[in-house]
Amino acid sequence: MAEISAAMVKELREKSGAGMMDCKKALNECNGDMDAAMDLLRKNGQAKAEKKANRIAAEGVCRVALDGDKKAAVVEVNSETDFVAKNEKFTTFVEQVAEQAVKSSAADMDALMAEKFIADNSKTVNEALVEMVAVIGEKLSIRRFQRVEAADGCVVSYLHGGGRIGVIVAGKCATVNDQVKEALTNIAMQVAAMNPQYLADSDISDAEKEKMHEITVDSALNDPATLPKPILNKLFEKALADKLFSDDDVKAYEAEKNNKFLFNFLSDAAKQALAGLAMADKANIVADKIFDGLVKGRIAKQEKEVVLLDQVYVKAEDGKQTVAQYLAQVSKETGVDVSVASYVRFETGEGMEKKNEDFAAEVAAQMNA
Repeated sequence: MAEISAAMVKELREKSGAGMMDCKKALNECNGDMDAAMDLLRKNGQAKAEKKANRIAAEGVCRVALDGDKKAAVVEVNSETDFVAKNEKFTTFVEQVAEQAVKSSAADMDALMAEKFIADNSKTVNEALVEMVAVIGEKLSIRRFQRVEAADGCVVSYLHGGGRIGVIVAGKCATVNDQVKEALTNIAMQVAAMNPQYLADSDISDAEKEKMHEITVDSALNDPATLPKPILNKLFEKALADKLFSDDDVKAYEAEKNNKFLFNFLSDAAKQALAGLAMADKANIVADKIFDGLVKGRIAKQEKEVVLLDQVYVKAEDGKQTVAQYLAQVSKETGVDVSVASYVRFETGEGMEKKNEDFAAEVAAQMNA
């Protein structure tokens, strides 16, 4: 049996990134053979990764890598805990994955994972991930990536919350200078803060607009307190004529019908009766010009919230300037016609189910075990 020195353990630890005891154990099992010990650590890492495969990894970070000012990529790599998301080895690995993504031609995750890892060509991206699982001791997952190119302008990036949110904005402009990049970076901050769903109103499909209209109509009818007065009065007349109100609700209505806070005096049953009448008479109410104006106003407000160019610019001094108006202002000041061609926003863990952590219970379970 070869004698395993501290220097050998140190060398293997630096090569593999694995823990000291794991390195010492691997060297002992391989009789001091450094290459064999490395292979053993990789196999053990694969075994650990498989054991962790069913665990939930919804924490982590996003990172962005740029290739000049024409191309960028954003990646999201997940971990099980926020603690690991702040680990320097982990964040360095995520940065390497981002560099991989921006220089890759892979069209999907499977292709990216099969590529040789640019940080170490002796392994694939997937093998590098498996080794990182062994080092970190948690399930890790390269969840997604997206590349953005700007043939007629430049790309800028912005990370928020230590990488909780990663944004790329592709700008369209004939000339690229510091003022243009600063303006586009401000837009990237806007995207991070306000999470727009569309770049422009024209990006909302007819089907989506129809769905938005239907939801807005139904929500208005089911909230009779917000309906126009003429429509509401007819609903009250119908409810009283059909004796849908209790005696207490009738008395409350008679006493407070001119009070703008009338609905505070009505029971939930009375409100539901009015909503039912409104839904039953939906076709006639929808045809009402006053109601149509209410619906259009609400839809316009919704679109202003979800369409980037229509959103109020977060740095607007007057609190009213839209993003589109801000870009027009920048174009006028710089003499360069600046617009946003596209954007990408990744937020760590969005759309993923997160485990409800009970740290005290976990510690207690480990102590009992």
